[in-house]
Amino acid sequence: MATVRRLAFGPQVCGSVTEGAAREWLVPDGCGGYAMGTVSGLRTRRYHGLLVAGSDQGRRLGLAALDPIVTLASGATVRLATHEWSDGTIAPRGHELLAGFELVDGLPRWRWRIGDVVIERELAMVHGRPSVAVVHRLLTGGPVGLSLEALVTWRDVHKERTAGGPPPVVGTAEGGCVVEDAYRLRGPEFRPGGGWWRGVRHRAEAARGLQPIEDLWYAGSFHAELRQPGSTASVSAWAFDLDDAPPPATEVVAAARRRNRAVVAAAAPADDAQATLALAADAFIVRTAAGPDVVAGYPWFGAWSRDTMLSYEGLFLATNRASEGRELLRSYAATLSEGMLANTADTGSVEYNTADGTLWFLHAVGRHVATTGDFDLAAELLPALLDVVDHHLKGTRYGIAADPLDGLLRQGAEGEALTWMDARVDGVPVTPRMGKPVEINALWVNGLATVIKLAWQARTGAGAAVRAHPEALAGFARRFPAPTGWLYDVVDGPGGDDPAMRPNQLLAWSLPYAPLRPEPATLQAIGAALMTPLGLRSLAPGTPGYQGVHRGDPAARDTAYHTGTVWPWLTGPFVQAWRRLGVSADQTLSDADDHLGEYGLGSVSETADGDAPHSATGCPFQAWSVAETLRARRL
Repeated sequence: MATVRRLAFGPQVCGSVTEGAAREWLVPDGCGGYAMGTVSGLRTRRYHGLLVAGSDQGRRLGLAALDPIVTLASGATVRLATHEWSDGTIAPRGHELLAGFELVDGLPRWRWRIGDVVIERELAMVHGRPSVAVVHRLLTGGPVGLSLEALVTWRDVHKERTAGGPPPVVGTAEGGCVVEDAYRLRGPEFRPGGGWWRGVRHRAEAARGLQPIEDLWYAGSFHAELRQPGSTASVSAWAFDLDDAPPPATEVVAAARRRNRAVVAAAAPADDAQATLALAADAFIVRTAAGPDVVAGYPWFGAWSRDTMLSYEGLFLATNRASEGRELLRSYAATLSEGMLANTADTGSVEYNTADGTLWFLHAVGRHVATTGDFDLAAELLPALLDVVDHHLKGTRYGIAADPLDGLLRQGAEGEALTWMDARVDGVPVTPRMGKPVEINALWVNGLATVIKLAWQARTGAGAAVRAHPEALAGFARRFPAPTGWLYDVVDGPGGDDPAMRPNQLLAWSLPYAPLRPEPATLQAIGAALMTPLGLRSLAPGTPGYQGVHRGDPAARDTAYHTGTVWPWLTGPFVQAWRRLGVSADQTLSDADDHLGEYGLGSVSETADGDAPHSATGCPFQAWSVAETLRARRL
């Protein structure tokens, strides 16, 4: 059986705050929270910490850091942590003592060497609850004393907390302390502390044009003697259910390792890349009070229905988790309103503001039934799916309606961006794409055919879908081919038809019931203009408005988001389109293999710069990037 790829780095990477801090690890808790940081140990984001707990009010950062201090037999003390301060100073510089870092079954492991003394740290979370375990082990040398200083806060992950406000309330508890009556720390010989550590700097937030400075509260320290190799000292932290202590830390690490191996084995991967991606996919599948759900990306996204449904085949079907997927599809179907799927609660409220999320839902249901033969689910959901078709034919929110002249789906409302290219600057959409976007109509044709197929399997009528499909199919073939040799990105827009070279047209050839058959020359032209080692650009270089760098403050990044920035998820449709012609595109997938060790370790980033060297940007861990890469590998 294929196993997860070993990702390991030596002192040249670990000892560099530039190289080591550019590679991030993630350990999810299975319910929306996580632990996250960098190879070097430097916290570069406001989102980095050892205990980030998810709740109905969003994620909150609790335990920010647990700084190790080693006392040698000589009495000398050595600090192994690494922090950056508001003036740019790096102190202490524990990263320079790192001998190595590796991910073992998806769990991070560090080794510090101080002469003949080697200290190891491992970290894991309890699956299904916000609880982290941190284990320190003496590998060689000793005896040594080990102190672990707990730096804490309790804040929204998107914000900072500073000494300008009240300090966190820290109370005593058996074996440790309780912070803000929200989470608890437990470990050996706790000594209460107190006082602000002021001016902690997050360099990644500074680069994103956001507030980079926060203050952390010193809650106290844990102390242990590591007398001989094999001796351990562990600290646990858990949120909310303060009286329900988790298992001992060493057991948590062992259980997490066993679970991760089982997740990979269940996916039956063919090679180590598929195994690594199967474990990466697991990070995004969470269980909430409402049932299974999908986190769109770490560290800042929550659940978005477009991302969930686009990712569905890769996350659930390619990993043999269809039973969880079935539960999710039923849960999402209950949110349908006026023929539209609720898009997100990430902003604190439910919104129905996508033209494609519902169409991706039709696709997800169709792929689930085709893969599993679950005709009972098809029969159960079919009335809702027929209602979706009816509302789209008659018209629903935001001007979404089928045009009676050609059967194609139009969409758009002033000030709205309803396709996946939905970035805004000062409230104004960068790529509004009002009219009839190519991928929306490819999804519409595919969705109509899907509903017809499901109705036939259920031995019932498909109603208006039967009449709408041939009209939309003919309308697509008549309206979208452009004189350029590729497809229009949008037709019947406010400015007419848009011939810009974008990757959205790939769905016209890659979906199960795609409206067109691909032409090799067209795919070659798209590949030549848009393809990079990490995926396809969102706009061809040389096109007016092209942005080759996805960097800077929020306005600069949002401007570039869909105007040249690379999106790895588009690799899936590109590979699928070529395979429709019987042509392998395996090299396209192989090119991205090394990315698994470049940014979000063991995962695939949200985006990358359009210009070489195509440095990764956005979320280091993105659901649809992982899902589509894995799906393409399983085709």
